Amino acid sequence: MQPKFLAAAITLALGLTHGGITLAAGEQPSRPAAKRAAAQPVGEDLLARTVFQALVGEFALQRGDAKLGSDAWADLAVRTRDPKVIARATEIAGFARQYDRALELSRLWLEVEPDSTRARQTQSSLLVMANRIDELAPQMAALLAQDKANVGNNLLHLNRMLGRITDKKAVQGLIDRLATPYDTLPEAHFAMAQAAAAAGDNLRALTETEKSLQLRPNWETAAIARAQLQARLSAKTAIDSLDDFVGHNPAANEARLTLARLLISEKRYEESRRHFDRLVKDHPDNPEVIYPVAMLALQQGDTTTGRSQLENLLKTDFPDKSTIHFFLGQLEQEQKQPDAALAHYRQVTGGEQFVPARSRAAQILMQQGKNAEARELLANTRAGTPAERIQLTLAESQLLREAGRHNEAYIVLDRALAAQPNDSELLYEAALTAERIGKPEILEMHLKHLLALKPDHAHALNALGYSLAERNQRLPEAHDLIARALSLAPEDPFIMDSMGWVLFRLGKLPEALQTLEKAFRIKADPEIAAHLGEVLWTLERKDEARRILQDAYKAHPENEALAATVKKLLP
Repeated sequence: MQPKFLAAAITLALGLTHGGITLAAGEQPSRPAAKRAAAQPVGEDLLARTVFQALVGEFALQRGDAKLGSDAWADLAVRTRDPKVIARATEIAGFARQYDRALELSRLWLEVEPDSTRARQTQSSLLVMANRIDELAPQMAALLAQDKANVGNNLLHLNRMLGRITDKKAVQGLIDRLATPYDTLPEAHFAMAQAAAAAGDNLRALTETEKSLQLRPNWETAAIARAQLQARLSAKTAIDSLDDFVGHNPAANEARLTLARLLISEKRYEESRRHFDRLVKDHPDNPEVIYPVAMLALQQGDTTTGRSQLENLLKTDFPDKSTIHFFLGQLEQEQKQPDAALAHYRQVTGGEQFVPARSRAAQILMQQGKNAEARELLANTRAGTPAERIQLTLAESQLLREAGRHNEAYIVLDRALAAQPNDSELLYEAALTAERIGKPEILEMHLKHLLALKPDHAHALNALGYSLAERNQRLPEAHDLIARALSLAPEDPFIMDSMGWVLFRLGKLPEALQTLEKAFRIKADPEIAAHLGEVLWTLERKDEARRILQDAYKAHPENEALAATVKKLLP
């Protein structure tokens, strides 16, 4: 035993035997816990016995024998009836998960010290841990009554205290019973609202929250809770109620922040921006304000504001600096500043953006002709999860494809598939890479495997159908595959392009033209332009075809499919 435990045990024992709180010879405790204890034998050395039992209990606990420690202290508690000993015995029994014993001891404690708040709190906690909710009401009601000066705060803590109880309806009933006597307090209604929300009774939760706000109209926490409940049914109603609250309480920053985020979720960006601007003005150094402002600015294409706010974040105590460096790296990459982007990506040291940052850094190195360094960077990146390992594999295969080394890219993917044969991302990428190396039979094998796992994988259906259409094979089957893909993603321009192309192969030129024109309006992609140009050319609308192909080629001279079409039609 450590000296401090030895000293504490001896001090406690001496205090018990010389403090006048002892049992007379032959006296029996009146509560059930005492029935297990033998009567104090006449002439027994109480001091020696007490010191011995205290030491036995503490030695047992130090050795990890919680049962022996609990037995020793429980016996000592009923022998001495000293509140300090009972408290220690109750604590140890709870630690040993002997909840019945702990509750029995807590009853003895309250018998000895009926006005002890600590004893009543301990018993209430034990009843919660033992999930004996029916016995909680009188104890918790007494605790609330004992501390009337803080009854509001205590009511607000009820839901947290009862959080581990799984029967949320029972908890709601208990809190209703405890809070109703204090229904002139807003905290009482808010406690009932929280319990109702946890039990899935949203209408009651909203009603009680409204009552709390009637009693305290400027209560920000309740206003936010009301909006969150309203948003489950109507985002507009939630926005309107928060807008009204913020209008009457302009300094309510948490409510304003919640309102701004709700507006973003409804794509009401200009209104959201107005609230964020106010928040930034009032709190220029608050990361919780700066971060959403930066993200909103980037979402709206305002890269100047986005960049400046991200740079401001780096000067604050924002915990996730890696994410900030990742976004700044993206901005630098978009601005054709590869070295600056690389510097930011190298400062991403963890989190969700770690693997994407390393992949982008490797991509930059590859573009700079540093192929070996790029692959070494990926090889030295330690993946923490299987998903991250897959992302690294995909990044490495992409680097190899961009370098024109398609065979090596397929080998990397094939090796990964040997370890994870049912991963959908690996299967899809391996299929596309197989087509690039001229092995359509392998593409078909991987895509059929993927579709067996995920029959509604729209991109796999489209890829298989397009491959058949491109090779002018099994065109009815290709049409059916692409039609299924289009039904799953009706606004996808690339799937529309596939449908236009298979219709062209089937000789259905008007339908093909209509479909490709719609796809091109959505996305002016060079391959869609190539297909649209060829259909127009076949329909003898050669001037239109020439214009589309030339404009597309001027913007995308590197696209192989477009270049091939231009060479064929416009030599």
